Amino acid sequence: MSHALTAEEKELALLLIDVLDLEDMSATDIQPLAPLFDPSNPESLGLDSIDALEISLAVAKHYNVQLKADDENNKSIFHSLRSLSTFIHAQKA
Repeated sequence: MSHALTAEEKELALLLIDVLDLEDMSATDIQPLAPLFDPSNPESLGLDSIDALEISLAVAKHYNVQLKADDENNKSIFHSLRSLSTFIHAQKA
């Protein structure tokens, strides 16, 4: 599986950088397969539940895709930039 960002992943990475005020980062700093929420992983962004809420709101506004708090698949959806991007684009299809 490729470690390069797709166009969709780059767009999503830029949205995350903006929404989460990650001004020290560029889209290419976010590895598509790195965990978003695992602070024990050095490649992780180390995000928390508040960040997840902010991401959900931004995704709803930007892509018109709803992420529900009680969705049993949230752990896999929010695992990485690639998994979140894949979910968003599957919902839009």
